[in-house]
Amino acid sequence: MTFTNQIKNSRGQDIAQDYLDFLDRHISDVVSGKVPDFLELNQIANELSVSHGHLSDTIRKEKGHHPCYFYDLKIVNKTKVLLTGTSLSVAEIAKKFTYDPSNFGKFFKKWTGETPGNFRKMNKLPKTSPYF
Repeated sequence: MTFTNQIKNSRGQDIAQDYLDFLDRHISDVVSGKVPDFLELNQIANELSVSHGHLSDTIRKEKGHHPCYFYDLKIVNKTKVLLTGTSLSVAEIAKKFTYDPSNFGKFFKKWTGETPGNFRKMNKLPKTSPYF
């Protein structure tokens, strides 16, 4: 591998990691109410100082999926934490993620194969958990 290729590969890895880190912060900001809505991919690319196309191509190359895949995956994983670790209703969780409750249920089921309520029933943390 040439030095130029090493720089390109490391830049791609940096962009991918910056994207994933940005998603973690942004999703937390939306859930906490610091930010009212989720950003679109082109807005995230702008925040990371890359073009939308370059971000998409780089994430696909580095991670094997479109950036939206990771955006949705991180949202689903965060909703799983709230479903199993809090007493918030499914509707309240949906609203934290700026979803209409019925659309949230469809989104969650598409990703997990089960409804949010059923997921909660099957995975509820015991009351002695440190998350309560």
